[in-house]
Amino acid sequence: MLYMIVRRFLWSLIVFTLVSVVVFTLVELLPGDAATAYLGRNATPERLALVRSELGLDRPAPERFVAWVGGILHGDLGTSLSQRQPVGDLVWGRLRNSLLIGLIAAVISIPLSLLLGVIAGLNRDRWPDSILSIISLISMSLPEFVIGTLLIFVFSLQFGLLPAVTIIDDTAPLNELLPYTILPVITLTLIICGYLLRIMRTSIIDALRSEHVQMAELKGLPALRVVLWHALPGALLPAVTASALVLAYMIGNLVVIEAVFNYPGLGTLALNAIQDRDLPLVQAIVLVLAGCYLLINLLADIITFMLNPRLRTLRAG
Repeated sequence: MLYMIVRRFLWSLIVFTLVSVVVFTLVELLPGDAATAYLGRNATPERLALVRSELGLDRPAPERFVAWVGGILHGDLGTSLSQRQPVGDLVWGRLRNSLLIGLIAAVISIPLSLLLGVIAGLNRDRWPDSILSIISLISMSLPEFVIGTLLIFVFSLQFGLLPAVTIIDDTAPLNELLPYTILPVITLTLIICGYLLRIMRTSIIDALRSEHVQMAELKGLPALRVVLWHALPGALLPAVTASALVLAYMIGNLVVIEAVFNYPGLGTLALNAIQDRDLPLVQAIVLVLAGCYLLINLLADIITFMLNPRLRTLRAG
């Protein structure tokens, strides 16, 4: 198992390095540069040359890339051009807020979707399955901003139960931020449940068709025991693995969801940085999101290895 973890970690490190190269290259290909974005289009050539020298933009691109990576390894992500603050302070503060809604949504959606998937699979082609399948299909089909807008209309505009948008500072304590996480969490939970419910439903149906489950039924074992001890363990493997992959995919959805609710997370920070042409901040956010994506995929591989006895046996052999 240790060999597998090390190999996956090294592969993730290679991918992360390639992502950093791509991000740096794309920023280099953009028209203008950080000095132009910092000073504006009306800056004098002398002032532009001075700022380019201060930012190191007068050096060759490979040299600047090595310096940028070296700064990252030492925890220095640069300085935000639009907010005049260290990029690291801005990113880590907003990452806390994004992780808050992400973790709450994961804790709620994964057990809930697995349970609903089992219910749908055990009641295949009956009314519980039909209702849950329709709900799942709707949540997967509607874009994130549509679901968020509908929730705002119902819970904020019609009934006034929950705040529609976040109106507090991004550095507010968690207890003050929690009320503003409810609608974003519900939106993200509905999307995650839509995908995982379908996966768990298919997994439990396939497990019920397996030979060892049918043999347990022929032995006259109670139905509940057949499901819990024979069908469910086999059905959980693809569902749990898919849970990690869906969560990784949902990182991109956070950007849209945070924009809808004006939630002070990495998503809104990224949108503002793009609008302000704050290139150091954009680079840092992309790298952090890529790192989160690779970390979740690494955890998915580890979970799959631990739950799948065939992989453990193959590796041992």
